[in-house]
Amino acid sequence: MSRNSILNIRHRELGSNLDGDTWNNMPIPWSYHTNVHDEVVAVRSRAGLYDVSGLNIINVDGPDAEKVLDMLVAKDITKLEPGHSVLAAETDESGAICDDIMIIRDSANSFRLSHGSGKTPENLKMLAAGKDVTIAPDLDAHILSLQGPQSLAILAPHVIDFDLASLDYFQHKPTSLFGKNVVIARGGYSGERGYEVYCKGQDAIELWDKILEVGKPFGAIPASWNSLELTRIEAALLFFPFEMPEGDTTPWEINMGWGVDLDKKGDYIGKAAVLASKGRERVKQAGLICKSPTSVEAGAKIVKDGVEIGVVTSASFSNYLMQSLAMVHLKPEYTAIGTAVEVVCSHQKVSAYVAPTPFYDPMRRRTHA
Repeated sequence: MSRNSILNIRHRELGSNLDGDTWNNMPIPWSYHTNVHDEVVAVRSRAGLYDVSGLNIINVDGPDAEKVLDMLVAKDITKLEPGHSVLAAETDESGAICDDIMIIRDSANSFRLSHGSGKTPENLKMLAAGKDVTIAPDLDAHILSLQGPQSLAILAPHVIDFDLASLDYFQHKPTSLFGKNVVIARGGYSGERGYEVYCKGQDAIELWDKILEVGKPFGAIPASWNSLELTRIEAALLFFPFEMPEGDTTPWEINMGWGVDLDKKGDYIGKAAVLASKGRERVKQAGLICKSPTSVEAGAKIVKDGVEIGVVTSASFSNYLMQSLAMVHLKPEYTAIGTAVEVVCSHQKVSAYVAPTPFYDPMRRRTHA
């Protein structure tokens, strides 16, 4: 453990002991006094406020910043405009995913990276050698994520210098919120419309309190990380390294071809291997509906006709959907919708079938935006 959120005082007041697994070396509020399934309902129908300050943020600045980052990922960063961000495949020399990364461009020579627990710092250090670029982890950055269909109505009246409704997904703008300098980005990890507020640690508590205060008439509540895990599985959103074991999964195997620009002219780590691996997938990311009143186990084997054909990467029981859900890696020939399989748990075998993903359609509230 090397980092703490300034919001820990609020998490403890809400019932968290902050004693579960850390994320990126930061204690996180896995649960509150509130029921986790009620929190999911709030996110799906009203709004839930998450503290996602455990995200690793790295500032990358200087004349060579674009050049360095273009060599880091498989997307063409030279096409990324200021005020926009992009999720990209970051791979090692073998062409396997080595981190979960978003490139955020603030200006021509100024970027922020949001990344997981993989090799990004190591790769940046290697690529920056001899370049005119400054790389610095931002250990003070705090990120408040308001997710849910009421998130726009809650925040928009308090963003006075631009129309928040005009902000598209993967766009961000600096602004003032409740008198504090922040950056607001449209995005999140829930499958709902949402906004992420990037702020300084010294402002995080006041912003947290004010968002909940103005959000109360709309039904907004604080939401724990257990509910974030439930919503992201319902929306079939990938988590590093569960769905992308580091060093052992290509972008094509996890349906992340959108993270690779096939026509990218610039070189990047693992480029030849990534392109050569297309069409040679050993597994494919898929989803199962399990005939069980409880969640199956992550890591459980998947079999068909007595033959092992895959593994569960993440799982949950969704009270919201009233289904036992599993995100899985399957041999490609078994991924057709409706394919019947069995999940071998420690205590039983559970019947299941391949289902369309996302289980809960994250686009259903975006058709108007």
